[in-house]
Amino acid sequence: MYCKCGSLDIATQIFEGMQKHDVTSWNSMILGFAMHGKGEVNEGRKYFDMMVNEYKIEPQLEHYGCLVDILARAGLIDEALELVSSMPMKPDVVIWRSLLDSCCKRNASVELSENIARQILESEQGDSSGVYVLLSRVYASASRWNDVGLVRKLMTNNGILKEPGCSLIEVDGVTHEFFAGDTSHPQTKEIYQVLNVVEERLDSTGYKPDYSQAPMVDELNTSKRDSLRLHSERLAIAFGLLNLKPGMPIRIFKNLRVCDDCHKVTGLISEIFNVEIIVRDRVRFHHFKDGSCSCMDYW
Repeated sequence: MYCKCGSLDIATQIFEGMQKHDVTSWNSMILGFAMHGKGEVNEGRKYFDMMVNEYKIEPQLEHYGCLVDILARAGLIDEALELVSSMPMKPDVVIWRSLLDSCCKRNASVELSENIARQILESEQGDSSGVYVLLSRVYASASRWNDVGLVRKLMTNNGILKEPGCSLIEVDGVTHEFFAGDTSHPQTKEIYQVLNVVEERLDSTGYKPDYSQAPMVDELNTSKRDSLRLHSERLAIAFGLLNLKPGMPIRIFKNLRVCDDCHKVTGLISEIFNVEIIVRDRVRFHHFKDGSCSCMDYW
């Protein structure tokens, strides 16, 4: 419970105070450390090799999937692809998604990203909106805006909707919900004033927006920047800066995976305003403090 609520230290204290540890408690802590970014790529390799060579456990698809994900998130795409090609079983959608996401974050070749996306769509079951969104970001990173438009048009024609970003923050026992571009909150005017201050402070650090994270907008760069600055977690952070007492951490829960640009900006805000920010996105917890994140830009 404490791991899932973002209190890894308390979870660790309880675990260490237990008289007996069973498989469930060990797995809970392993999962907790993973959710909070407490892991190393080389450690993952080591334990995979240990499992195979020392304990003679035959890896299942899930084990390969974990190792592929580790390599992909570390930017070792070629090594991840070699592992996929050497697997004794057919890779599933989860593995292909991990590779496509890595291609998006690491600016891999468009051709490679297209091939991986094709593999996903050919074997996809259920919601495929995430694949199209990732592919559009790949095109945006390569400044291929016509292709971005084609992907968006394809999504519209096929009735595929991108899940809107939503962030929650609790202040004084009351939960506040923000969507991207939200103007419905009673404190909207004050929140947007805080955002303007944040933007000014960011500019003073030399921050440059990553417009590939705002591929929906095809007009001037200022419009793309407006799209980025109004992502749901930034509105929630501004609300937290406005309403929380100094020294209190800002805790945010987001329904989607945090984008690269918001991740960078949140780290800068933690340093500029001397505030700890904890963001729980769809994948893991991010603890921002003094300009850095617990995930070490690996998520």
